[in-house]
Amino acid sequence: MKGTVLVTGAAGFTGQHACKRLAEKGYRVAAIVRSHSSLKTLSPIDHVDYHVCDLKRPADICELVQRISPRYVLHLAGKNSVPESWANPILYMESNILGTIHLLNALREQEGIPILIAGSRLKFDLSFPVEPTHPYGLSKSIQEVISLAWGELFHQHVILAEPCNLVGPGPSTGICSLLAGYIAALERGKPRPRFRLSSASATRDFLDVRDAVDAYELLLRQGSAGTVYPVCSGVERRLGDVCQSFINLAETECPLEEDVLEAAAEGMPERAALIQPELLNRMGWSPAIPWEVSVSDILQYYRREEADDL
Repeated sequence: MKGTVLVTGAAGFTGQHACKRLAEKGYRVAAIVRSHSSLKTLSPIDHVDYHVCDLKRPADICELVQRISPRYVLHLAGKNSVPESWANPILYMESNILGTIHLLNALREQEGIPILIAGSRLKFDLSFPVEPTHPYGLSKSIQEVISLAWGELFHQHVILAEPCNLVGPGPSTGICSLLAGYIAALERGKPRPRFRLSSASATRDFLDVRDAVDAYELLLRQGSAGTVYPVCSGVERRLGDVCQSFINLAETECPLEEDVLEAAAEGMPERAALIQPELLNRMGWSPAIPWEVSVSDILQYYRREEADDL
């Protein structure tokens, strides 16, 4: 085995993929979930040991870290819904900021181990005057500053990753998963209202979560302390075209808003994103899973979920 990776947020979308993929790569995975109810939703994976621990309880995380003595740490835990952050901003500050501080503090005695913090592209500039966008962005902006500063103050090997929109098979609340779930339900004959999209012309950078986990694993091995690494595909896709990618694989008519379909049919080419994964490219990483494969895998996942519900 290559050593033990402590993975927080193991019950989440990225966390489930990270545990499986890291175990396949030869690591022993110590997977942290917040509650016993979360643990019940997970299937056993070889070389993955699950632990229930709330990162907002510093004594508990200190005890767990001392017992496991990990070789690497991948911190994925936290809250990530912009709408929910407006409704419950305190929860987002506690989860994304305090949880990270308690984890970093618990790891102070584990000298020299790489600690990868999953940040967010939705952060904003904290220089004065501050122009916040939403409570989620505030929590992730502060998380990033504190993580880097903490690593400098206490000589910890803290690395920051800033992922774009991660997609792939599994439970997610992103647009691709919502659309795939919508299509899978329609294919089973379940009535659904039209799928609404706020803007067909808006663009996003989408990366398969399995490629992101491979990037995280590389950063744990080779990433430089105090460095922020964009984790993205480097390609901007129009949301109208994203919808069309799923519609092309649907086995039934999908009543999306007509302006979405018309906008997608205009055929505007993909464009390079403003942010490129140059640092990762220099380390030998690049996305390996084609967009079409991601779309098919997501749709197949939700088709299986619909079949299991019958």
